[in-house]
Amino acid sequence: MPGYHLPEEIQVEADGPIRIVRLNRPEDLNATNHVLHQGLAQLWPQIDADTEAVAVVLTGAGRAFCAGGDFHYLDQLIEDPDLRRESLAHGRQIVTGMVACRIPVIAAVNGPAVGLGCSLVALSDISFMAESAHLADPHVLVGLVAADGGPVTWPLLTSLQLAKEYAFTGDRISAERAAQIGLVNHVCPDGEVLDQALACARRVARLPRRALEDTKRILNIHLERAVLAALDFALTAEDRSFRSPELRANVDRLLKRPGRDAG
Repeated sequence: MPGYHLPEEIQVEADGPIRIVRLNRPEDLNATNHVLHQGLAQLWPQIDADTEAVAVVLTGAGRAFCAGGDFHYLDQLIEDPDLRRESLAHGRQIVTGMVACRIPVIAAVNGPAVGLGCSLVALSDISFMAESAHLADPHVLVGLVAADGGPVTWPLLTSLQLAKEYAFTGDRISAERAAQIGLVNHVCPDGEVLDQALACARRVARLPRRALEDTKRILNIHLERAVLAALDFALTAEDRSFRSPELRANVDRLLKRPGRDAG
């Protein structure tokens, strides 16, 4: 396997032509900090450049897939406009990188997938979800716009009305419900989700490679058009939402400290 240049928060393992990618902050439920977020932006061009890779399995280390944004990271993004601009650029690169990735991405959702975690599931090509896991996009609940989240991708996966309900409310979506409404493909017993995702990846890896990659590209043209149509406004709106007093107050509450002026 060619060398990957990524932080330790993202691990890449070769299983023949399959690349197993693990989000690796298990003590924090794989919540995204700046290093992990930047690493995800760097990951997809390296996957594309790995000519030996035929499929990707994306999962989380430990008991979560990804618990969304680390609250300390959100605090930094509120306070530091330069870091925020960099983070929003990385968010764009994550979305466009996954949409344009030449090989199939198979999500093994081993635990909660919240915020960005939920987005990574929605941007994957096939998803296997542990029966005890759930999806949720609580951006609006805390006062944020989800530029890379459900509002951008869910309307292509489920009904517009359901996308609106879950994007507005941030309600948890159980694995069973997610499969019912088309947000994931398969629900598995908790201990089998990675094995089933790998079995699917191995099956995909045996298919004629050029036909597989071109067929994925044809299908993802629809997704790419939808994403690019919404992404610039979504990123601008997310940047604006980082300056809202509601977000400042909610992050202070979540960090259990007295509120302060948003400035």
